[in-house]
Amino acid sequence: MQRAGRLVLGAGALLLAACGSTSDATAPHSSATSEPTPRFSHVFVVVEENRDYETVIDGHAMPYLDSLAGQYGLATEYHADTHPSIGNYFMLTVGDVVTNDDAFGGTVTADNIVRELVAAGRTWKSYDEDLPFAGYTGGSRGRYARSHNPMSYLSDVVDDPAQRQNLVPLTQLGADLKGNALPDYGFIVPDMCDDAHNCPPATADAWLRLHIAPLISSAAFQDNGLLIIVFDEATHDDGTGGGGRVAWVEVSPRSKRGYRSGAPYGHESTLRLTAEGLGLARFPGTAAAASNMAEFFTGP
Repeated sequence: MQRAGRLVLGAGALLLAACGSTSDATAPHSSATSEPTPRFSHVFVVVEENRDYETVIDGHAMPYLDSLAGQYGLATEYHADTHPSIGNYFMLTVGDVVTNDDAFGGTVTADNIVRELVAAGRTWKSYDEDLPFAGYTGGSRGRYARSHNPMSYLSDVVDDPAQRQNLVPLTQLGADLKGNALPDYGFIVPDMCDDAHNCPPATADAWLRLHIAPLISSAAFQDNGLLIIVFDEATHDDGTGGGGRVAWVEVSPRSKRGYRSGAPYGHESTLRLTAEGLGLARFPGTAAAASNMAEFFTGP
């Protein structure tokens, strides 16, 4: 279930949208609908770190990300679920916070996106910058943070040698693009500098342009892909009882262009979108009761 704090804020956001009060009167706005979510051939999630919505949208800090938000879809009332990072990564993949301990070293046995992908015969990879080697499930090293790699905790991965090999260094993304071997689902994690955690937003923006622009322009993605770029949590608590208001941008050939929504969403809705968009039968954890995000797309 969504937190009460988010529901209160969401009601206000919906009222503002209904009354036509927006930050950009020239862009289309709407609230959530019950329309069916389109099916996508490939779904990718890129997670950036620890920046408030106002820092990276409609400003000068991340011009490439801002350009994608202007061309495709932007959720203007999207809120993270918790502080610090790790619980938000689990919400994006498990549908539950699981823990707020960034030093967590346990194994997560709850239902999760990998379990549902494998059950449906779908392929997946977690592309992690600075991961020491494919299949690595050990602790943080250098600029690689294990707490940002939720798949490395899942029993479905840790206990299965074949699935562990889907934990790969970021360099594999370029190879998969060239080899026309993209998975159905990809979770893409920059390192602690390139995700804006320890470095300026401009560094993260340059990283997106270098690594994500080629993905967007690829024939495989342009055929029927979906990319989501989202921040795990905000720098400042905005009083909603969760992780603060963050940027959420979607890119797809199925996108309503220049679309902005003031409906309330969170990481559980992103998890639902990724599962629903790939036609999975079940949505893990709180994703099952989360609002769908079909309003951002054209057609079922």
